[in-house]
Amino acid sequence: MLEGKVIVVTGGAAGIGRGICEALTANGARVAVVQRSVEAAERAAAPHRGARGFCADISDHAQVERMIEAVVNSFGQVDGLVNNASVTGPNALSPFPSMTPEQVHRIVDSNLKGTIWCSQAVARHLIGRSAPGAIVHISSVAAFAAQELASVYCATKAAQVSLAQSMALELAPYNIRVNAVAPGDICTETSAEIAEEVRNRGAQGKYLRVTPLGRRGLPSEIGDAVVFLLSEKASFITGTTLTVDGGLLAS
Repeated sequence: MLEGKVIVVTGGAAGIGRGICEALTANGARVAVVQRSVEAAERAAAPHRGARGFCADISDHAQVERMIEAVVNSFGQVDGLVNNASVTGPNALSPFPSMTPEQVHRIVDSNLKGTIWCSQAVARHLIGRSAPGAIVHISSVAAFAAQELASVYCATKAAQVSLAQSMALELAPYNIRVNAVAPGDICTETSAEIAEEVRNRGAQGKYLRVTPLGRRGLPSEIGDAVVFLLSEKASFITGTTLTVDGGLLAS
C-alpha cells in the first residue's frame, strides 16, 4: 500500500515503534528509523529492505531540522511521518504533587514539543509538491481517560490529539492529512511490567479498566493501523484519532 514512500518513524527501534517500522516495510515503504543513538537506529533498520537509521533527540529543534534534511538528502524525498517517540512507561510515572521540574520538562519536551518540531520540519518538505503527504501522531488512550501517577503524560497525549486536529485543518489545503492513533494496553519492553510498577510506586487503584478482548495488544497491530492511515485507503480521513485498544475505553 505504501510502495516507494519514504516514512520517518521517531523512536522506531523498539516497542510500538519497531512494530510500526516492520508493518511499513512489509507494505513497501522506505523507512527512516530515528533514535537518539545512531547505532540503535542503524541496528533496527538493518533487517529491513529500504530502511536506514538516523540520529536525533527530538526534543532538540536544531537536531530535528538536521535529521530531516539528512533523510531528504539520503532518500531524495519524504512522504510521511510517524511521531512515535515518547517518554512513557515507568519513566513517565510520578505522583503529581512531587513531580520535579526536570521530570515535567522531559515529558513535555519529548512528547509534545518533539511532535511539533518533527511535524513542522516534515510539513515544510511536503508543502508545495503535487503528491499527497500524511502525518500520524502515536497518542494513547491516556488522552481520553486519566491514569494514576501519569498526569503530565496524559496531558501530552491529549495535546497530540488536539494537535492532529489543528494541523489537519491548516495543512488540508496542501493535500497533507494528519491523524492520530491511540493505543490501549500494548505489550512492549517498556510496558511489560507496568501494572506492577504502578502498584509499587503507590497507586491506589482508583482507575482500573480491563480490555474486553481479553488480551494485550501487539505492536504489529498498531503498525497495521498506521499503515492504513498513511495509505491512500485513508485518503478522506484527516483530523481524527483511531483508537486501537481492544475495547478498553468501552469498559
